Amino acid sequence: MAKSLLTDLSFEELENLIDGLGEPKFRAKQLWQWLNKGADFEQMSNMPKVFLDKLSQNYNAQGIEIYGEFKSRKDGTIKYLYKLSDGNLIEGVLMKYKYGNTLCVSTQVGCRMNCAFCASGLDGLIRNLTAGEILGQVIAVNARNATEKDRGVTNIVLMGSGEPLDNYANVCKFLTLVSDEKGLNISKRNISLSTCGLCDKIKQLADDGFTPTMTISLHAPNDEMRKSIMPIAKKYSIDDIVKAVKYYFEKTGRRIIFEYSMISGKNDSEECARQLAGVVKGLACHINLIPLNYVKERGLDGSNKKSVYRFMAVLEKQGVSVTVRRSMGSDIDGACGQLRRKVINNEDN
Repeated sequence: MAKSLLTDLSFEELENLIDGLGEPKFRAKQLWQWLNKGADFEQMSNMPKVFLDKLSQNYNAQGIEIYGEFKSRKDGTIKYLYKLSDGNLIEGVLMKYKYGNTLCVSTQVGCRMNCAFCASGLDGLIRNLTAGEILGQVIAVNARNATEKDRGVTNIVLMGSGEPLDNYANVCKFLTLVSDEKGLNISKRNISLSTCGLCDKIKQLADDGFTPTMTISLHAPNDEMRKSIMPIAKKYSIDDIVKAVKYYFEKTGRRIIFEYSMISGKNDSEECARQLAGVVKGLACHINLIPLNYVKERGLDGSNKKSVYRFMAVLEKQGVSVTVRRSMGSDIDGACGQLRRKVINNEDN
């Protein structure tokens, strides 16, 4: 029987566990501090070994470990390979900016959305990550990169492998855990969540009081084109998405971000830009244009620089807030759309 993760527990749940074991209440605070430092049981030097042995019979302290690290020679981006307690592997990416360090976090092993340009869906959905496994990525990278003065991770984007809103309960608990003032205390305003557009879950997130920056993977200006790129478009239309993000904005006051991966000869024409401007008209939003990062198995080419900036000019002329996202980590397959369980295949070979 698989052991439970202590990192799945809130501080209050940890207190109840400690109380049930007949231990003094202050043990919960000690344990919580160690867990958020990325410590395993043998490193928890200020707690009795008998108590830790008792805990370890039914629990793992940390649900993941950093299994590999790959640093980009181009921009210093670091891709981390994490090993889960069941042997599965996931990836994440740390991007360093002037304003802080942003960690791209995975929410599932694999993905069932199967977008036409993305590597993460090539293996299908293996399983959801627990809240503690999602949190464990942040804890591990923060511990490895933190200094006495600064956190190792200051911003989080839920944009790694998986569709966050397809793992709704665990993602919501993660958002609560990672922003807990007694824990890592990462500001909710510094967390972004990227979704293919699961409209009912977007609304539910707002109703449940969560306020991450909502980032919509749009990638097409009309339903017909979007269906050929993203299977989820057969369930939710662009009009459905617009209604959902309007609801989210009204509830949270948070501006919406639309991501638009530019595919050569597919969605990068000036007419597409004009259609896209019509879609976002009147919305409190910003558009990130992303020159598509190459994925061998998908066989799609990204738009060239001239096409990207011509597209951007059309949007700007229509009064749309837009930028071109700088691609980071492409030389280590760590850029947007490139994350997958590829190392498993390499090991097998």
